[in-house]
Amino acid sequence: MSVEAEHVGLRAARRADAVAVAEIWYRGWCDGHLGNVPDALVMVRTRESFAERAPRRLADTAVAVVGGEVAGFVMVVDDEVEQVYVAERHRGGGVAVVLLEEAERLVAAGGHRQAWLAVVPGNARARRFYERNGWTDQGPFEQFAPRDQGQVTVPAHRYVKRLADDAARRRSTGRPV
Repeated sequence: MSVEAEHVGLRAARRADAVAVAEIWYRGWCDGHLGNVPDALVMVRTRESFAERAPRRLADTAVAVVGGEVAGFVMVVDDEVEQVYVAERHRGGGVAVVLLEEAERLVAAGGHRQAWLAVVPGNARARRFYERNGWTDQGPFEQFAPRDQGQVTVPAHRYVKRLADDAARRRSTGRPV
């Protein structure tokens, strides 16, 4: 684990985190999705759209805090890890691993034995990250992204991970669950 990851705090998102979450989400989304998703989705995923969506999603969000600032976040709903994003200045320091472990813990705490997430095919960096962390590509599927007027069909790959029981997770990660 990196030095930065050892100094990552995790907590439920608060109202005051909405602006930071929105900015991290927007910038990260652009990095991973521009050129990899249909233009119809790009047109509706504006900075303003993330600013509107982030406050509504705080109940589903856990944030990573480094040095007093929000360094990244995860959004989990049921067995799906919907979003995993790290601020650019904190990438490569282990924050994403800490967030992904938290997402897996949240899915397991919800009574699910397997977690899943979607990644667009062209987001090679994210796909490598998930594979390094024990996630398996189950192949392509069509994801439906909501927008004001209906939805946009987005080609994606479904990644899954079988979740270990609590005792095994403690032994393998050294973290309490």
